[in-house]
Amino acid sequence: MLVLARKLDESIIIGDNISIKVISIDKGVVKLGIDAPRDVDIIRNELIEDVRYSNIAASKEQNTTGLNFLSKILKK
Repeated sequence: MLVLARKLDESIIIGDNISIKVISIDKGVVKLGIDAPRDVDIIRNELIEDVRYSNIAASKEQNTTGLNFLSKILKK
């Protein structure tokens, strides 16, 4: 992981067409402005984690339902 220090209004450039700028810093919260082409997806990590955990939970629920269904069939 590359770690960079930036001050207010300073930027970093990723590749040829993505710019990330520090917009504000207030009470420990840093606001970033991201300038990127429309075809580049920008998603907050916590949203990806929420989806991942939801998918795992749904998968476990589905497996449990499937196992219950199978056990009922086998008992017949």
